[in-house]
Amino acid sequence: MSRALRVAEGSDREKTAERLLNSSADKFYDPEVDIDWAAPLKQGMRYALDHRISLYGTELWDQLTPEQRIELGKHEVASVASNGIWFEVLLMQMLLKEVYRIDPTTRHAQYALTEIADECRHSTMFARAIERVGAPAYGPPPILRQLGKLLPVIGYGPALYGSILIAEEILDRIQRESMADENIQPLVRMVNRIHVLEEARHVTFARQEVVRGMKNLRKWELPYQRFLIAIVAFAITRSLINPRVYKAVGLDPKHAAQVALRNPHHQETLRWSGERIMKFLDEAGLVGAPGMRWWKASFLVSR
Repeated sequence: MSRALRVAEGSDREKTAERLLNSSADKFYDPEVDIDWAAPLKQGMRYALDHRISLYGTELWDQLTPEQRIELGKHEVASVASNGIWFEVLLMQMLLKEVYRIDPTTRHAQYALTEIADECRHSTMFARAIERVGAPAYGPPPILRQLGKLLPVIGYGPALYGSILIAEEILDRIQRESMADENIQPLVRMVNRIHVLEEARHVTFARQEVVRGMKNLRKWELPYQRFLIAIVAFAITRSLINPRVYKAVGLDPKHAAQVALRNPHHQETLRWSGERIMKFLDEAGLVGAPGMRWWKASFLVSR
């Protein structure tokens, strides 16, 4: 067992929740106050790092002007943020289901409610950022939006918290890299900084719940848990970039989406973004049959 798993397993649930509650009270942001929404966007500054844009390294990328590349980056950031809202709404529903069935006087329940409050602010922040940069709130494709309604109903146990971790840690790694680069728009960097800081607590909470859930899991439940989390991982990685973003720079959405899906640079970005969480989930026992087909299709594991 890895050190990360041992730490999570050895942590007392209530003590961890108490510590996270204290941290939340001590350090949190209010995007309405802490972001200068009226500040002008910087002319000619990027919204995303070039090598993280889905078409980077392809012939289509080579055909784009510098201005079009910046524009595509802006729309991809908006797509990721709007999908972040979609998944955080699902996450809040799943956490509310958890709170509904447990004692509200426990620190565990109270931290779950605190996390829900955080996610409400994050969703509002993402929505305002999309509006401010002047891009549509793309969200996931319609079929995923409909299927997503099932997740709070059928999700439970370690797969539920593992799904939260996949969404949060993929975003976290991309945002950490972006917020450290001074060539990125200040608004985007600040949004990323706020999200990264507060999600660190959510990750701690979810990792402990994954380990605890796996320890208490009955043997016959494991295939379902593995299958569910693999399907969710596939949905997350495939929904991040809505094909409609390519229309913003004059490209055919269907063709450009196919090029991006086959692009080794884009596939490597997804693998890199999920590298840390995949190691944790694998060691926890959530990566395996019958979900391997979906893990490979998500590009989070090597083929």
